[in-house]
Amino acid sequence: MNAALQGIRVIDMSRVFAAPVGAQILGDLGADVIKVERPGTGDDGRGYGTAWVEGRDGIETRQSSFFTVANRNKRSITVNHSKPEGQDIIRALVEDADVLIENFKVGDLKRFGLDYESLKAINPRLIYCSVTGFGQTGPMAALPGYDGLFQATGGMMAVTGIPDGKPGAGPLKAGPSLVDFVTGHNTALAIMAALIHRGTTGEGQYIDIALLDTSVAMVSHIMQDYLISGFPPPRLGNGGNGGGPADLITASDGIVYLTAGTDEHYRRLTVLMEQPELFTDPRFDTNFKRGRTGQAELIDIICRWSSRFSVGDLLAMLDGAGIPAAKYNELAQVWDEPQVQHRNLRATTPHPWAKAGSVDLIASPLAQMSASPATIRRPPPMLGEHNADVLAELGYTADRIDRLKTDGII
Repeated sequence: MNAALQGIRVIDMSRVFAAPVGAQILGDLGADVIKVERPGTGDDGRGYGTAWVEGRDGIETRQSSFFTVANRNKRSITVNHSKPEGQDIIRALVEDADVLIENFKVGDLKRFGLDYESLKAINPRLIYCSVTGFGQTGPMAALPGYDGLFQATGGMMAVTGIPDGKPGAGPLKAGPSLVDFVTGHNTALAIMAALIHRGTTGEGQYIDIALLDTSVAMVSHIMQDYLISGFPPPRLGNGGNGGGPADLITASDGIVYLTAGTDEHYRRLTVLMEQPELFTDPRFDTNFKRGRTGQAELIDIICRWSSRFSVGDLLAMLDGAGIPAAKYNELAQVWDEPQVQHRNLRATTPHPWAKAGSVDLIASPLAQMSASPATIRRPPPMLGEHNADVLAELGYTADRIDRLKTDGII
């Protein structure tokens, strides 16, 4: 099968998570992604997370879970771009590159002649994407930005968490770095749009991606509720946004998430519960009441019924009645799900430096395209693993590469 971005070369000068995710998506779709890291230390993300890929023969891979999830399908080189010789390497890469991604502080690369205008002079077809916290201009542009800050600033935490008046009520940060992750997808989407634009006009362009923009957009329909009404919707805890009842309910041996948010689904639920009078009960006779004003009381009623059954029996009953529901899974249980296994979401990938000889990765959601699916062709790279290969492609001799290493340039 053909790769959608085969023949596209990406210079990835980014670090940590958001921008590396964007570069990885391009790599999954076939681009040749060259990750440029600092000599000696590499991407800061190599030190984040709580687990590391164990290396063979006592080798320290410096591949944390944080790094591993965002850097497959990349070749790694180390370049000290603060030195003229390092800047020359970046410029040589840019001559034949299609895309450059960076997430340094605003204006930082301009000091080294590696800003968009400088590199555009070398390659007018270059697509140059900067990913920062607050964007390239404005009163907060110079501030650093991390995921949690934007969950707080952009409104995500305002609509996430236990409802007011209940124990533990208050704003809540989502577990994964969701703003970073979605920003990475926006980065890849913008770059692919720019590649299409270049295909019709011949022009490269500059892309300014900000975590702030993503964080506000992610609040989506809830923020739109506020813009239309002028009133902020309340936090709903585990309650659904589209109506109710929708929430976690208890079984005798676990937890199930129920979504009966349409009138018909709710009617079927009341019949299944052998309590059809609940359908016309004035406390619950509209979607708004079931999802908001009467939500807690209705869920308590449902739980008194559901707790009599096992998870398996409860799901079978709900499915038989045509009512959407799903089992709550701990992380280990996710991989036992038959559909997760059917979709091959656990991607065991050969890894020559890992003690196990492979590493388990999370498959791309784009792997089911019929003509040009996303694939995993390389495990995350060791720091500087591809210095010799990439520099040789640029015409550097073995002696010159050794000298660059001795001088601390690579």
